[in-house]
Amino acid sequence: MKPVRLSAHARGYLNKRGFTVAEVEEAIRTSSWSIADRERLQCRKNFSFNQEWNGKFYTTKQVKPIFVEKDTEIIVVTVYTYYF
Repeated sequence: MKPVRLSAHARGYLNKRGFTVAEVEEAIRTSSWSIADRERLQCRKNFSFNQEWNGKFYTTKQVKPIFVEKDTEIIVVTVYTYYF
């Protein structure tokens, strides 16, 4: 199992977008991958949320990492988070 490393860009959005490193790793390890722009990969995973985010209550948080797979590691370029 290759280690997952967040780029500086992705780490910079941890608090702003409300995801955790553990959620990103779980999404990558347990979800189907598909092709994203610029020869990158992506996946999505829904997590039970049931709390407020930016003043509104949401039941689900979806974490969508964009990443590249190298020989020895997976590098996460950015992470999108959706609440619904």
